[in-house]
Amino acid sequence: MKVAVGGPLKVAFRPWVEGLENIPAEGPAILASNHLSFSDSFFLPAVLDRKVTFIAKAEYFTTPGVKGRLTAAFFKGVGQLPVDRSGARGAGEAAIRSGIEVLERGELFGIYPEGTRSPDGRLYRGKPGGLARVALATGAPVIPVAMIDTEKIQPPGKVMPKLMRPGIRIGKPLDFSRYQGMEHDRFVLRAVTDEVMYEIMKLSGQEYVDMYATAMKRQLADAAKAEKEADKAARAALARAEKEQAEQEKAEQDRAEQDRAERDQQTGESRTEP
Repeated sequence: MKVAVGGPLKVAFRPWVEGLENIPAEGPAILASNHLSFSDSFFLPAVLDRKVTFIAKAEYFTTPGVKGRLTAAFFKGVGQLPVDRSGARGAGEAAIRSGIEVLERGELFGIYPEGTRSPDGRLYRGKPGGLARVALATGAPVIPVAMIDTEKIQPPGKVMPKLMRPGIRIGKPLDFSRYQGMEHDRFVLRAVTDEVMYEIMKLSGQEYVDMYATAMKRQLADAAKAEKEADKAARAALARAEKEQAEQEKAEQDRAEQDRAERDQQTGESRTEP
């Protein structure tokens, strides 16, 4: 897959990379990255010599039919692990177990602390459950990663990608061994996550938003729904106003015609009088 997918990606898009020396040649490490685009999970592994394993929703691996089997084979080939997201807590636990297993094999585990893609290119608050718990449970170093401009390659709604150079900045490994054994302390999990997000912010240059990206997506969806409903209501009101105006104009026209008819009748009667 590095040859079949990574090679063409590097040739077509020519991504630039800074900090490759911060990736260990061997041994476990966690790559914690911002998340701007679906393509992040392909560009980052493409520029590294080592395999990077990410987690992906189970639907990518269970879709029936030929297309489903090809999709599952592709995601397995690029190092994605299926995680059932049917329950929020279950999904989190499954992601943590998957990450620990990858690191115990001495491999690289990739994770997006924001939990979802940024809706507007800004950096959002990291979720403390997955990243921090995996780091503290395994003792693996956390390497902050910043994806640059990947969201501009294929914006939402665009089918064809735009050929441009994305960037990848890889920071120095962060050691959280001082918190070893404290993976169930929510304050420690928050502190670890915030430290990683701060390093990602410095690398990416993104504006930081102190709220979860999922919450922002809900706000944007609610705003879009409200705008759609307001637009629908405005169109309905305009249609009613136009209908009322048309009815008023017709009524005035009918009255005018009736007045003319009455005048014509009166005129005719006066002409026939002896």
